[in-house]
Parts: sequence; structure tokens; C-alpha cells
Amino acid sequence: MLITLLKAKLHMATITQADLNYQGSLTIDEDLMDAVGMVPYEKVLISNTANTNRFETYAIVGKRGSGVICLNGPAARLGKVGDRIVVFAFCHVPAKAAKKHKPRILILDKHNRPVTTSKI
Repeated sequence: MLITLLKAKLHMATITQADLNYQGSLTIDEDLMDAVGMVPYEKVLISNTANTNRFETYAIVGKRGSGVICLNGPAARLGKVGDRIVVFAFCHVPAKAAKKHKPRILILDKHNRPVTTSKI
């Protein structure tokens, strides 16, 4: 049996851009993706702390070191520049390994710079 667990989290990321005319997805600074082990096209869940919207899309790589967090396509209507969001990625873990699993969590400041890295 597999159990779905939190794999990675970008906590309190700040939306820096919104592009309604893009096909869809969430652009994330490549440094931030690397820090928590997210990969291009990985499914993510986003929770917007400003308006309580929660939605799913996929991650795409943004310019390394830019701090970019961009809502693309229809997701651009679910948040605005300056909103703080939480980005979650999940994984499937065998039940026997679930108790030893530790997600990678990066807490960000308002400029999307890491404040702390933690494991729950």
C-alpha cells in the first residue's frame, strides 16, 4: 500500500507576477525548487493566504536566483502580486516507510529568500 505524504513545501512565498495569457502553471525560481526537491512539471497544490483560494497546477522552472513566483494562465485570477502563498508537493510512500519520511520545507521572507529550511 502507498500513502500520499507531503514531499516539499515553500511556505509563505510571495507572488511576484501573474500572467493570465500564459498556458498555465506556476513559475518558481529554480533555486527554490532545488532547495526542496521539486522538479519541472511536478503537480503542486497552492494555498493563497490572502483570499483562501486553493488550487492545483504544475511547477515550471523560473530564472535561478530571481525569486520569481508567477501564477500563469487561469491561476492568475486566483491571486495577485504581493499575496503570500504556500506551495505543496506530495509523494507516494510505501506504508512501511511512511513513519521515517521527512518533507523538505523552506520558509521564505517577503522577497522569496529562504529564512529557514526545516524537516517536520
